[in-house]
Amino acid sequence: MARVKGWLKVVPVGNNKAVRRSLSVAWLLLAPAAFAHPLLSSGPMLGYAEMTEVAIWVQTTEDARVQLSYWPKPNPLAARKTQVIVTKGATDHIARFVVSDLDFGTRYVYRLSINGIDVTRPYPLEFQTQPHWRFRGEPPSFKIAFGSCAYMNEPKFDRPGTPYGGDPEIMTSIAAKRPDLMLWLGDNIYYREPDWLTEAAMRYRWRTDRRLPELQPLLATANHYAIWDDHDFGPNDSDRSFRLRGAALKVFEDYWPSVVRGTPETAGCFFRFEWGDVEFFMLDDRYWRTPNRYPDGPDKVMFGKAQLQWLKDSLVDSDATFKIVCNGNQMTNPMMFFEAFGRFPGEQKELFDFIAQAGISGVLFLTGDRHATELLKVQWPGVKYPWYEYTSSPLMSGGGRNDREENNPARVPGTWVTRLRNFGTVDVSGPRGDRKLVLQAFDKDGKRLWIHAIRQSEIVPAR
Repeated sequence: MARVKGWLKVVPVGNNKAVRRSLSVAWLLLAPAAFAHPLLSSGPMLGYAEMTEVAIWVQTTEDARVQLSYWPKPNPLAARKTQVIVTKGATDHIARFVVSDLDFGTRYVYRLSINGIDVTRPYPLEFQTQPHWRFRGEPPSFKIAFGSCAYMNEPKFDRPGTPYGGDPEIMTSIAAKRPDLMLWLGDNIYYREPDWLTEAAMRYRWRTDRRLPELQPLLATANHYAIWDDHDFGPNDSDRSFRLRGAALKVFEDYWPSVVRGTPETAGCFFRFEWGDVEFFMLDDRYWRTPNRYPDGPDKVMFGKAQLQWLKDSLVDSDATFKIVCNGNQMTNPMMFFEAFGRFPGEQKELFDFIAQAGISGVLFLTGDRHATELLKVQWPGVKYPWYEYTSSPLMSGGGRNDREENNPARVPGTWVTRLRNFGTVDVSGPRGDRKLVLQAFDKDGKRLWIHAIRQSEIVPAR
């Protein structure tokens, strides 16, 4: 490889897959230091992608004029430009571009400029729109990456002793898998004691951690969707009593572009979105949560009445083949030694009984939080198919292991990953009526730890 005008020139390697992958990883590894720009703090990051619109997020180090140019790949003669956004300290020097009027099912190349000067990155800057496939063809194949618990060390703020975070190269490994979308399932950063006292301190933590060099290629090469758990909401095990929950939501929304969050009547970071024939239901397990030590009874809730009704309505409304419910805490684990939906038994029973009574098919859970990874398989009374729950954790925090859970009867054998930083993927493929989910776990270097396939017929009973 040779560097040419700030980019990498790759010598043709034919069909040698191993060499091609090595080169792909090489440009990701070169990213951290090779192309620093004094006015670029972090990004660009791809937010949501719809059929004719995408969101792109950029943060600068000081007041600056930021603009994007973009064109359908490979047609630079059709280039268009966004409006110029002037970043200001009052808005954390964030520029959030909403690029609309795009062609569906199209990949675009884009370029970032700051103060009129093009900013070069060591990886291709591209985004995609979702295909308009209904009544036109087969649902698309795509790859989901996901994870939780990303502690990024900063000695000034950390506890003394062995650093709790590490292995930032895991972000490079995720990017090397080339996912279409990345789901962040909570504890995406960790507020320390000084961080959760003021909004300005919260913003400092996000701004600092978002700069992680190894993170930048992943931000630029996948579409990002996020919910929170306790550590990126407030203190450990925090709930609706957190005094700055409104500020926490405002900051979270600034750092994770979304079409909508919550509802006009109910605040929160929850939302739903589609990709192909899969719909995702992203839940907020903190904003309306009663304290964990709240007396048991109908008033003890994780999601709250309004969010729970929104979820019920949304599940019934959905015609997606697979309905993926995403949450910070685990949803179905019968072993509840730590935070879990089962510790709110009234609300859990209400939701799960409703899914059974409404005959909602194709439900799969993705969760985080536990600092260990596992695939659970449970059978709820009245539901005609098994529920799978894939918990993936941690990304960069310390890995754990609780021996009391060693013989969890709900765990799929061979899927318990402990004391090891890791991430998960879900590949969606197959023709209409015979779709397939392939779940995999990978270590920090991208080495596969386990794989499990779920066919549509297993969790979508025939009508």
